[in-house]
Amino acid sequence: MFKPLTLALLSLVSMPPALATEVVNVYSAREEQLIKPLLDAFSKDTGIRVNLVTADDDPLLERLKREGANSPADVLITADAGRLSRAAEQGSLQAIQSSKLQQAIPANLRDPQQRWFGLTYRARVIFYNKATVKPKELSTYENLADPQWKARICVRSSNSIYNQSLLASMIASKGAAAAETWAKGLVANFAKPPNGGDRDQIKAVAAGQCDLALANTYYYAQMLYGGDAAQQAAAQKVGIFFPNQQDRGTHINISGAGVTSAAPNKANALKLLEYMVLDDAQRWYSTTNGEYPVKANIPAAHQLQAWGSFKTDALNLSLLGRYNQAALIIMDKVGWK
Repeated sequence: MFKPLTLALLSLVSMPPALATEVVNVYSAREEQLIKPLLDAFSKDTGIRVNLVTADDDPLLERLKREGANSPADVLITADAGRLSRAAEQGSLQAIQSSKLQQAIPANLRDPQQRWFGLTYRARVIFYNKATVKPKELSTYENLADPQWKARICVRSSNSIYNQSLLASMIASKGAAAAETWAKGLVANFAKPPNGGDRDQIKAVAAGQCDLALANTYYYAQMLYGGDAAQQAAAQKVGIFFPNQQDRGTHINISGAGVTSAAPNKANALKLLEYMVLDDAQRWYSTTNGEYPVKANIPAAHQLQAWGSFKTDALNLSLLGRYNQAALIIMDKVGWK
């Protein structure tokens, strides 16, 4: 993790203090250290106490579904648009109207029905071994299915929502048949059976177990600029490449949030979401977590800027949820374990 900004220096826009008894209940699939400092700052600035429950995404979605109208949760935070879409479709999120959120967040990074909103984004890119691959050899996600990469690619399993969403984006852009052909070719080029998380794929590239990997930028940022010497050393052996710059752009995904359908503290939930897109909150996310701000006027942390600017896929991320099931069917069909 990046060295956190001192919260006292955030100078977040002050709001009138709320009554000490006011609360907002948050279900978060993000690790506590990636969200709690910002929630603490919100409480300090507003007087609204945040009750935080953290767990994995799917158990939280199942809990919301099970609790139904009796759920104490006001806000759901997850790290993928596909799961936010799933929560919305199962009836766990409600549409909210907020000019502040609509002005701050590009339309493709929020639900068309305003049930969830992207707070930050990350890119799913190609990482390459600097000793064995030249950047000029790389171009698109589609190219990863080329036989030249046989036994040279590492990627995590089909259980990863990030991989499901990448494939869903290809279905939305290219159609199911083309996406299946690509997935079949990608699987044929795996260097080893999928195992571990994104950091493990980057480490495998650094160790020479494969030449390329697909992983999210914020994991790489936390490895490269975090305090773990071994992870930093591994990241330094690996280069970052943003694919599809000559056509649709690099696939991105979000961390995002929505107000739950049963929210007992809806007004406070909306205040929290609006707080999370304030300028300094966006800077905090980028500097601390290695993610890109959703607000166009806020530059990414200088560490991320060092990788260069890149074109992002403008696909509305609600489609990642719409095509998630189709992606799972293709993954099973082509043997992506």
